[in-house]
Amino acid sequence: MLLDTRPASLGPGGDVDAWGAFRVDDPAERDRLLRQLRDGSVPVNLSSPAGGTVVSALWSFDAAQGKLVFSASESDPRLQHLLEADEAVAVAYLDNVKLQFDLSEMVLVRSTRACALQARLPRDLYRFQRRTAYRVRTLERSAPTAQLRHPAMPEMTLSLRVIDVSIGGCALLLPRDVPGLQIGLLLQGVPVELDADTRFVAALRLQHMSSLQQGGTRIGCEWQQLDGNAQRALQRYIDQTQKRRRILLSD
Repeated sequence: MLLDTRPASLGPGGDVDAWGAFRVDDPAERDRLLRQLRDGSVPVNLSSPAGGTVVSALWSFDAAQGKLVFSASESDPRLQHLLEADEAVAVAYLDNVKLQFDLSEMVLVRSTRACALQARLPRDLYRFQRRTAYRVRTLERSAPTAQLRHPAMPEMTLSLRVIDVSIGGCALLLPRDVPGLQIGLLLQGVPVELDADTRFVAALRLQHMSSLQQGGTRIGCEWQQLDGNAQRALQRYIDQTQKRRRILLSD
């Protein structure tokens, strides 16, 4: 969950809501957004206060009864931690919009065919613009890459194309013949090379993914543990790439 999009606490007097401008107050609009999550089978990250994350999907919601139902795997040990915490934060992405809401009164519902996680319909739903930093498409001729080991194939090093980049994160191209990665996964020690002058090592948190028409999967990642030198090099690369694209467009 991004710190700059986390709902703020009320002030000491309980009368100041710093994130009120991002709250969806209209129940009809809230239901429309939840319906989009459900109909699109959009991945939803459910995070407990202790930091554990379960990747799920919204199966159904009932505004009249005030209930949400999420997919669940009873064999996932993180699910039990989520239930024990009795509260969670749900985060999902719809195009360039990040949705976030709190969950409470969570219970596991079992049937003969499957199990599901039921929670109370949130009173507040927050909507944020996902990209708060300027993002540029990388220049293909520089062949920017990020090298990582696939959790399912630790003996193999993958060199993934960096599609675009911002000071807050990047997008990687996962080829269609490579097994998918799990949303919420934290990849440590990833060497990133954007051009001959921009190289650094960072951790990446996988935030969202979508299929590309030309094949493969676009994986949106958030930078983690990016030191000052890497941030400065990244900002220089973004500025220079923006200038180069302007020159190309003007020719």
